[in-house]
Amino acid sequence: MAKFYTKITSKLVRFIEAQKIFFVTTSPNKGRINLSPKGMDSFRVINENKVAWLNVTGSGNETAAHLIENKRITLMFCAFEGAPNILRLYGKGKEIKEGDASWIDLIKLFPATPGTRQIFDITIESAQTSCGMSIPYFDYKGEREDLNNWASKKGKEGIKQYWSDKNQNSIDGLPTKILD
Repeated sequence: MAKFYTKITSKLVRFIEAQKIFFVTTSPNKGRINLSPKGMDSFRVINENKVAWLNVTGSGNETAAHLIENKRITLMFCAFEGAPNILRLYGKGKEIKEGDASWIDLIKLFPATPGTRQIFDITIESAQTSCGMSIPYFDYKGEREDLNNWASKKGKEGIKQYWSDKNQNSIDGLPTKILD
């Protein structure tokens, strides 16, 4: 049975911290919905209604474009081992970039990560758990280092050039303002 919460409880925090992967969903007012799996040590619960997610450079920058337009974001965590459970966090997000006032405090929460692009500061409006009984078991074998290796090889200037070439607009043509 689904259960709704108005805050992230300590039990939900423990569940989040045990997961190796989570999923991020945003959507523009018109256009494609974006659903992306995320890994690495990139998610923090700040308090019962606030989380932060460190985002690294990737092929697109859909989340930034969508949050500029409407701020809506949903995060999902699934238990692939242990007791079945699915957790969805519904909220409003904003992008924090290097140079923004809250960057220094937030970046300290995460390990240094090559290709760091932005942090998303997300206010959680509600949370929902559901059974997850149909979710299969998977064995965690470790993190992939491919993206970190790619970003390290590119270096800071190469990453900024990549942003300029590939991350300024969403796939639907919405601006991401990555270089603003």
